[in-house]
Amino acid sequence: MSGLILPPGQGRKLITKAQEVTFKATEADGSSVSIFEVVVPPGFDVGAHVHGEAQEFFYVLEGELELLAFEPTKRTAQNWHEWESPEGDRMVRATPGASMFVPPNTPHAFRNASTEPVRMLFQCLPSPVHELYFEEIAKIWSSGARVDPDAVQEMRRRYDVHQITPLRYEPPPAPADRPAAAAGA
Repeated sequence: MSGLILPPGQGRKLITKAQEVTFKATEADGSSVSIFEVVVPPGFDVGAHVHGEAQEFFYVLEGELELLAFEPTKRTAQNWHEWESPEGDRMVRATPGASMFVPPNTPHAFRNASTEPVRMLFQCLPSPVHELYFEEIAKIWSSGARVDPDAVQEMRRRYDVHQITPLRYEPPPAPADRPAAAAGA
């Protein structure tokens, strides 16, 4: 196949325990917008962050994500889940068909608090900032070594990702690891 027509499931993939990213359109294809299909595993929280230059667009294809895109009345350093805007906006539970546009300098975050993977379409302008970011973070997560949070923070700074709350990946326990329900409960 030639051109930029990709059959379902096609594109260069970066797969780690923390997410799966399939490149759909990139700077190498002549695109000024990077377009990715992303699978977000249960327990993944990107943490609230800001981009000084980049614009982003998220579109939920399957599953449910918690989304946030506003400046809160008060930023907290550990958790964005309870943030509220001056207008009373709070985090939104987004289901298939929901979208989020993020202009530059807007705090934003997403989290998969469900027990199922979420699939979303993600676009970032300008290209190739997030392409390079995904490539480098995939190398870090795939190394098998303990992830150095300071190294990740420095890498994120280089790619215009100014972290406000921590990135977290805390997968839910496997069914065999969950405590059994109490009898009669």
